Amino acid sequence: MTSVTVPAAAERAPAPRRAPKEPGSWRKTLITASFLAPALLMLGAFVVYPIVYTVIRSFFGRDDGQFVGFENYVTMFTNETTFTAIRNNVIWVIVAPAACTILGLIFAVLLEKLKWKTAFKLIIFMPMAISMLAAGVIFRGMFQESPQLGVVNAVIAGTQNAFGESGGYPGAEPRDGFGVIADGGVIASEQEIAPGSVQDFPLTGVRQSNLPDDAAQAVAAPEAGDSQITGTVFLDVVRGGGGTQGEIDEGKSGLPGMRVDAVGPDGSVHGYATTGADGTYSIDGLDPGQAYTIALPATNFDAGAQGVSWLSSSFINAVIILSYIWIWAGFAMVMIASGLSAMDRSLQEAARMDGATEWQVFSRITAPLLAPVLIVVFVTLIINVLKIFDLVYVIPPGASKPAANVIAVEMWTVSFGGGANQGLGSALAILLLILVLPSMIMNVRRFREERAR
Repeated sequence: MTSVTVPAAAERAPAPRRAPKEPGSWRKTLITASFLAPALLMLGAFVVYPIVYTVIRSFFGRDDGQFVGFENYVTMFTNETTFTAIRNNVIWVIVAPAACTILGLIFAVLLEKLKWKTAFKLIIFMPMAISMLAAGVIFRGMFQESPQLGVVNAVIAGTQNAFGESGGYPGAEPRDGFGVIADGGVIASEQEIAPGSVQDFPLTGVRQSNLPDDAAQAVAAPEAGDSQITGTVFLDVVRGGGGTQGEIDEGKSGLPGMRVDAVGPDGSVHGYATTGADGTYSIDGLDPGQAYTIALPATNFDAGAQGVSWLSSSFINAVIILSYIWIWAGFAMVMIASGLSAMDRSLQEAARMDGATEWQVFSRITAPLLAPVLIVVFVTLIINVLKIFDLVYVIPPGASKPAANVIAVEMWTVSFGGGANQGLGSALAILLLILVLPSMIMNVRRFREERAR
């Protein structure tokens, strides 16, 4: 057998040559960099630098030259106001995004059934055109406790007064020597009165502008019979001044519609009467041999239905969350409606032809197909409520602000609202960033999955 020897130089394969660069490649790279540079510069200036600086600043105290390590984080998690803020943020995350998403879904489905869908969509979405600050001012005014100022309490008080009884003379008091205020707000005669006597009640504390329309000039009551007690209940004030206290003078008005009771020694009511337009009354059928205490029941002076303290510590979070839902339900409706418009309707029609009810079509076809959109809306709202500031800062009055506190408001208060401790404020900002990051990452992944389909 003849062996063939291959030279060593021939064993080596020639190395592949690099392809020459296309002419103008450096120019393309430069153009690309010039377009990206402004965005990267702004990203670094407005995102990266603030985050890095905030992390560094959180390790310093009030003075940025005083390094305190993790002391700000320890203080943050041992401060009662921070726990209140975290608790309120948890309530916000649980309630607000779910409520907005559910309402948005309901509104979006209703849009397909309504003939006046454009007007309905405009009404629901209109709050989005209002700034959060203006919405906060609106809701703070609507929920004022006084029925004269707050619309909500005005409706409640009006309904209660329409279906219940209320006195017309709140704040009334007797003149000295003409009556006493007993337990429960009852105005009674100082002494027991025998039948055949006259018992007047000159009162003060009632504004003449608040008198009933049928109130007339007060007059002296007629003489009482043997089984009667008469008298006049009048406003012992003359407009512009003048008159004698305790006496019925010209310009003093009677107080009509007021109940007057004759109370016996056993505490039971033996007779009663109602004052007329001139304030006179006459209690008949009394025992001539018995003395009575003449009393004006407390119901005459009941202030009537009053407003609920919606802006108190007990209800303030519910009011603020309601204002948020009022604003953002329109956003959820528009997003979900866009998902509905892109849905394949043949599946719904096929289900209806197979005998499925509307609820079955909604729960088994519409809702599952809308799941990606619902998740995006829900996660977006979670990010939004974690950063909520405007409504919480504007709506609560001073006494209720601690009960409505959230992390963003606490961060601003500690840093700039009087605390002047930007180290602790920076630690709160990092806490807020950590809480928001999972939702942001989830949203980014969802967008990538949608784009990859």
